[in-house]
Amino acid sequence: MNAEEELKTFIEGETEKQRYQSLVHELTEKCWDVCIDKPSARMDPKTENCIQNCVNRFIDATNLIVDRLAKTSTESELVQ
Repeated sequence: MNAEEELKTFIEGETEKQRYQSLVHELTEKCWDVCIDKPSARMDPKTENCIQNCVNRFIDATNLIVDRLAKTSTESELVQ
């Protein structure tokens, strides 16, 4: 692997890390707004459960969208 390929691989990796960090930030913000009434020193079980459910629904929705886009892309390639 030459230096140019190594740089390209590095940049792709860093870009993927940035996307992941953005997703974590967005998820944290959305679930915080939905589940946290007021900040406190400890998280009660109800709030913890809300956050877990929020995260799981967000992941489910994201996976559904990705699957639908992949299916649509595959179907359009078959038609062409």
